[in-house]
Amino acid sequence: MSSAHETPVIAGVGQRLQRAEDPREAAEPLEMMISAVGAARDDSEAPGLLQRARAMYVIRGLWSYGDPGREIARRIGAELEETVTTPYGGNFAQACVIDAAKAIRAGRRDVVLITGAENGRSLGQAERQGLELRQTEAPGTPDRLVADDKPIFHPAELARGMNSASDMYSVFDSAIRHARKESIPDQVERISQLWASFNRVARDNPHAWIRKPYTAEEIGRPSPENPMISFPYTRLMNSNPRVDMAAAVILCSLATARDAGVPDDKLVYLHAATEANDSTYASTRANFHRSPAMRIAGGRVLELANQTIDEIGHIDVYSCFPSAVQIAADELGIPEGRALTVTGGLTFGGGPLNNYVLHAIARMAEVVRADRGSSGLVTANGGWLAKHAFGVYSTEPPTQGFRYENLQESVDALPLREALVDWNGPISVEAYTVAHRSGRPHIGHASCLTDDGRRTWGTTQDGAVMDAMMRSEFCGRRGRIDGAGALRFD
Repeated sequence: MSSAHETPVIAGVGQRLQRAEDPREAAEPLEMMISAVGAARDDSEAPGLLQRARAMYVIRGLWSYGDPGREIARRIGAELEETVTTPYGGNFAQACVIDAAKAIRAGRRDVVLITGAENGRSLGQAERQGLELRQTEAPGTPDRLVADDKPIFHPAELARGMNSASDMYSVFDSAIRHARKESIPDQVERISQLWASFNRVARDNPHAWIRKPYTAEEIGRPSPENPMISFPYTRLMNSNPRVDMAAAVILCSLATARDAGVPDDKLVYLHAATEANDSTYASTRANFHRSPAMRIAGGRVLELANQTIDEIGHIDVYSCFPSAVQIAADELGIPEGRALTVTGGLTFGGGPLNNYVLHAIARMAEVVRADRGSSGLVTANGGWLAKHAFGVYSTEPPTQGFRYENLQESVDALPLREALVDWNGPISVEAYTVAHRSGRPHIGHASCLTDDGRRTWGTTQDGAVMDAMMRSEFCGRRGRIDGAGALRFD
């Protein structure tokens, strides 16, 4: 086992929610992060830990601060050697924890702070009221980006307006339905039940944004309060960014935690972590109902932790949309019916842009502390189900120390499809959705395969066709696309 100086542990976690009725009275994201860091300090029962921090990771948000980590450090009295931020992507909160754990294992850091916040609810309120919210000056540029910032839209997608997360993930869900040989009503019933199980967890999570009970029928049935967004996804199947939420994690070496007086029952060990990315562009993937990176990196993290999926006591699968959960569960071999979240997911727990996984890790720490000796798996996903990070956490120390692998080389060895921007000719529909506006069908999007297996995108705004797409299966349907992307069916 590694020495105490090389063993990374979570020493404290904090979460903050605010629901100010007047957005002018709401704390801005910087203040929310400072509050979450303070909550993590209190949770650790070691007040002096914050001042010993030498690195600060801030998850990129919609706010426009330059280097918020420096300002947070100034407020808490920490003398930083480095500030780090992230590109956009839901995987990067866990990537920051992994990066910090590797630095601790290498002896480069003793105490690291990781935080993030969004005020989507307050911003929405202010916009509706014609108000402009104040924001503290936090000038400068972070010292480092935790990963390269890469584009996620392929020209073939942009050419046909495929730039909506709800549209893309609902396309994936139609591919899952087709692979399962499932009817549309059966699929809607199944994913409604899946999301109802997430809602049940949120009811018992004190940090969840939506704790109101919802039945599967209420989740899956379109209504004025729950309109269809991208068929078959209603609003209650979408990630919920309309939240004011902040989270923070204190990561340090085991030796430092003990020296600072952190009680043993607060310590949570990161046993193993892996990362790997599928093709950044959805359009070039082999298919839409599988994820090689999830299968390879997710399987490997369990091997590094010396556990099977059945031995993992608690799971939080990244849950922006139902397709992301289904594909992860399939690739990881998680049986249907097992609890897949500790937060309630991004709909009910809350989806604060890139920062959800920091909330998931904070909540997982609380859950495994309450279930001594158990372990928890947290999965993270960014882009169009493209960027993946996995972590296994436990109150028990790892027998072989913290272990990490990047599995990108194995994923990159797998074949991809060629994507076409423009195509004029016959196609087979591979997967599809019907995007809605104000609860009404607006445009049908379809991923289409040419007869030689290349992928392109087509659209339709024919009302009769869009209605048929929501009543009967169009996956596998033959048709034609003109050079401008217009779909026609005989």
